[in-house]
Amino acid sequence: MIDGKLLLSIARQAIASAFGLAPEVDKEALVARHPELAKEQATFVTLTIGGRLRGCIGSILPHRRLIDDLVANARAAAFEDPRFPRLTPEEFQRVDIEVSLLTVPQPLEYGDVEDLRRKIEPGKDGVILQLDGRQATFLPQVWEELPQFELFFAHLCLKAGLPQNCLAYHPAIFTYRVEKFKECDSAGCN
Repeated sequence: MIDGKLLLSIARQAIASAFGLAPEVDKEALVARHPELAKEQATFVTLTIGGRLRGCIGSILPHRRLIDDLVANARAAAFEDPRFPRLTPEEFQRVDIEVSLLTVPQPLEYGDVEDLRRKIEPGKDGVILQLDGRQATFLPQVWEELPQFELFFAHLCLKAGLPQNCLAYHPAIFTYRVEKFKECDSAGCN
Protein backbone atom coordinates (compact mmCIF):
# COMPACT_ATOMS: atom_id res chain seq x y z
CA MET A 1 0.00 0.00 0.00
CA ILE A 2 1.38 3.39 -1.01
CA ASP A 3 1.44 6.12 1.63
CA GLY A 4 0.01 9.24 0.00
CA LYS A 5 1.43 11.57 2.67
CA LEU A 6 4.89 10.15 1.99
CA LEU A 7 4.52 10.78 -1.76
CA LEU A 8 3.37 14.36 -1.15
CA SER A 9 6.25 14.93 1.25
CA ILE A 10 8.78 13.63 -1.30
CA ALA A 11 7.31 15.85 -4.04
CA ARG A 12 7.41 18.93 -1.78
CA GLN A 13 10.98 18.19 -0.68
CA ALA A 14 12.10 17.69 -4.30
CA ILE A 15 10.93 21.22 -5.12
CA ALA A 16 12.14 22.73 -1.82
CA SER A 17 15.63 21.30 -2.35
CA ALA A 18 15.86 23.07 -5.72
CA PHE A 19 15.38 26.35 -3.81
CA GLY A 20 17.92 25.34 -1.16
CA LEU A 21 15.13 25.16 1.43
CA ALA A 22 15.58 21.43 2.15
CA PRO A 23 18.20 18.74 1.60
CA GLU A 24 18.10 16.64 -1.57
CA VAL A 25 15.71 13.71 -1.40
CA ASP A 26 17.68 10.69 -0.12
CA LYS A 27 16.12 8.25 -2.57
CA GLU A 28 18.10 5.18 -1.50
CA ALA A 29 17.30 5.65 2.19
CA LEU A 30 13.61 6.08 1.34
CA VAL A 31 13.59 2.98 -0.88
CA ALA A 32 15.26 0.98 1.93
CA ARG A 33 12.44 2.00 4.31
CA HIS A 34 9.65 1.89 1.70
CA PRO A 35 10.42 -0.80 -0.94
CA GLU A 36 7.23 0.08 -2.85
CA LEU A 37 9.06 3.23 -4.03
CA ALA A 38 11.36 1.01 -6.12
CA LYS A 39 8.50 -0.33 -8.26
CA GLU A 40 8.26 1.14 -11.77
CA GLN A 41 5.32 3.55 -11.73
CA ALA A 42 4.10 6.46 -13.85
CA THR A 43 3.20 9.61 -11.93
CA PHE A 44 1.83 13.07 -12.57
CA VAL A 45 2.50 15.99 -10.25
CA THR A 46 0.02 18.87 -10.35
CA LEU A 47 0.70 22.22 -8.68
CA THR A 48 -2.06 24.71 -7.89
CA ILE A 49 -2.18 28.07 -6.14
CA GLY A 50 -5.57 29.16 -4.88
CA GLY A 51 -7.19 26.38 -6.88
CA ARG A 52 -5.62 27.54 -10.16
CA LEU A 53 -3.25 25.36 -12.15
CA ARG A 54 0.40 26.38 -11.74
CA GLY A 55 2.15 23.40 -13.29
CA CYS A 56 1.46 19.80 -14.26
CA ILE A 57 4.00 17.33 -15.62
CA GLY A 58 4.00 13.58 -15.64
CA SER A 59 4.73 10.27 -17.25
CA ILE A 60 2.19 8.24 -19.21
CA LEU A 61 4.00 4.90 -19.00
CA PRO A 62 6.04 3.44 -16.15
CA HIS A 63 9.69 3.62 -17.17
CA ARG A 64 11.61 4.23 -13.94
CA ARG A 65 11.27 3.72 -10.19
CA LEU A 66 8.33 5.48 -8.53
CA ILE A 67 10.64 7.63 -6.43
CA ASP A 68 12.68 8.71 -9.47
CA ASP A 69 9.55 9.51 -11.49
CA LEU A 70 8.02 11.44 -8.60
CA VAL A 71 11.11 13.58 -7.91
CA ALA A 72 11.65 14.32 -11.62
CA ASN A 73 8.00 15.20 -12.26
CA ALA A 74 7.69 17.37 -9.14
CA ARG A 75 10.66 19.45 -10.24
CA ALA A 76 9.47 19.53 -13.85
CA ALA A 77 5.99 20.71 -12.78
CA ALA A 78 7.62 23.51 -10.80
CA PHE A 79 10.31 24.58 -13.24
CA GLU A 80 9.73 23.13 -16.72
CA ASP A 81 6.02 23.30 -17.58
CA PRO A 82 6.15 25.35 -20.81
CA ARG A 83 2.79 26.97 -20.01
CA PHE A 84 4.16 28.76 -16.94
CA PRO A 85 7.26 30.63 -15.78
CA ARG A 86 9.44 28.87 -13.22
CA LEU A 87 7.87 28.63 -9.77
CA THR A 88 9.26 31.28 -7.43
CA PRO A 89 10.18 30.73 -3.77
CA GLU A 90 7.27 33.01 -2.80
CA GLU A 91 4.83 30.93 -4.84
CA PHE A 92 6.26 27.73 -3.39
CA GLN A 93 5.08 28.83 0.06
CA ARG A 94 1.47 28.92 -1.27
CA VAL A 95 1.49 26.00 -3.70
CA ASP A 96 -0.67 22.92 -3.18
CA ILE A 97 0.64 19.62 -4.54
CA GLU A 98 -1.30 16.70 -5.96
CA VAL A 99 0.33 13.39 -6.90
CA SER A 100 -1.40 10.95 -9.25
CA LEU A 101 -0.29 7.34 -9.74
CA LEU A 102 -1.36 6.05 -13.16
CA THR A 103 -2.38 2.58 -14.23
CA VAL A 104 -0.92 1.39 -17.53
CA PRO A 105 -3.04 2.91 -20.36
CA GLN A 106 -5.22 0.49 -22.30
CA PRO A 107 -6.44 0.97 -25.88
CA LEU A 108 -10.16 1.68 -26.14
CA GLU A 109 -11.75 0.27 -29.27
CA TYR A 110 -14.76 2.25 -30.50
CA GLY A 111 -16.81 2.43 -33.66
CA ASP A 112 -17.85 6.08 -33.75
CA VAL A 113 -18.20 9.10 -31.47
CA GLU A 114 -21.44 7.81 -29.93
CA ASP A 115 -19.81 4.46 -29.16
CA LEU A 116 -16.89 6.31 -27.56
CA ARG A 117 -19.34 8.38 -25.50
CA ARG A 118 -20.91 5.16 -24.17
CA LYS A 119 -17.55 3.60 -23.28
CA ILE A 120 -15.84 6.55 -21.60
CA GLU A 121 -16.44 6.96 -17.85
CA PRO A 122 -16.29 10.69 -17.04
CA GLY A 123 -14.57 11.39 -13.75
CA LYS A 124 -12.88 7.99 -13.72
CA ASP A 125 -11.06 7.66 -17.05
CA GLY A 126 -7.89 9.51 -17.87
CA VAL A 127 -7.72 9.78 -21.65
CA ILE A 128 -4.85 9.76 -24.13
CA LEU A 129 -5.71 10.86 -27.66
CA GLN A 130 -3.36 10.14 -30.60
CA LEU A 131 -3.78 11.26 -34.22
CA ASP A 132 -1.36 12.07 -37.03
CA GLY A 133 1.72 11.89 -34.80
CA ARG A 134 0.19 14.17 -32.18
CA GLN A 135 -0.79 13.18 -28.67
CA ALA A 136 -2.32 14.71 -25.55
CA THR A 137 -3.70 13.45 -22.28
CA PHE A 138 -6.06 14.66 -19.60
CA LEU A 139 -6.04 13.16 -16.12
CA PRO A 140 -9.44 12.03 -14.78
CA GLN A 141 -9.44 15.14 -12.57
CA VAL A 142 -9.93 17.31 -15.69
CA TRP A 143 -13.52 16.01 -15.90
CA GLU A 144 -14.22 18.23 -12.84
CA GLU A 145 -13.47 21.31 -14.95
CA LEU A 146 -14.78 19.96 -18.27
CA PRO A 147 -17.65 17.63 -17.31
CA GLN A 148 -19.35 17.52 -20.72
CA PHE A 149 -18.03 14.89 -23.15
CA GLU A 150 -17.93 17.35 -26.08
CA LEU A 151 -16.09 20.03 -24.12
CA PHE A 152 -13.60 17.55 -22.62
CA PHE A 153 -12.67 16.12 -26.02
CA ALA A 154 -12.66 19.49 -27.80
CA HIS A 155 -10.08 20.74 -25.29
CA LEU A 156 -8.11 17.49 -25.48
CA CYS A 157 -7.98 17.79 -29.29
CA LEU A 158 -6.76 21.40 -28.98
CA LYS A 159 -4.15 20.39 -26.40
CA ALA A 160 -2.81 17.89 -28.97
CA GLY A 161 -2.56 20.68 -31.55
CA LEU A 162 -5.49 19.27 -33.53
CA PRO A 163 -8.81 20.81 -34.56
CA GLN A 164 -11.36 20.72 -31.75
CA ASN A 165 -13.51 18.32 -33.80
CA CYS A 166 -10.67 15.78 -34.14
CA LEU A 167 -12.91 12.94 -32.94
CA ALA A 168 -14.40 13.04 -36.45
CA TYR A 169 -11.06 11.63 -37.69
CA HIS A 170 -11.23 8.61 -35.35
CA PRO A 171 -8.09 9.14 -33.24
CA ALA A 172 -6.62 6.30 -31.20
CA ILE A 173 -7.91 6.49 -27.63
CA PHE A 174 -6.30 4.98 -24.56
CA THR A 175 -7.71 5.14 -21.04
CA TYR A 176 -6.15 4.81 -17.60
CA ARG A 177 -7.14 5.35 -13.99
CA VAL A 178 -5.33 7.20 -11.22
CA GLU A 179 -4.93 7.01 -7.51
CA LYS A 180 -4.52 10.60 -6.39
CA PHE A 181 -3.22 12.21 -3.25
CA LYS A 182 -3.67 15.90 -2.51
CA GLU A 183 -2.41 18.20 0.18
CA CYS A 184 -4.98 20.02 2.27
CA ASP A 185 -5.92 23.44 1.00
CA SER A 186 -8.67 25.95 1.70
CA ALA A 187 -11.14 23.62 -0.06
CA GLY A 188 -10.21 20.76 2.31
CA CYS A 189 -8.46 17.44 1.82
CA ASN A 190 -9.21 14.47 -0.37
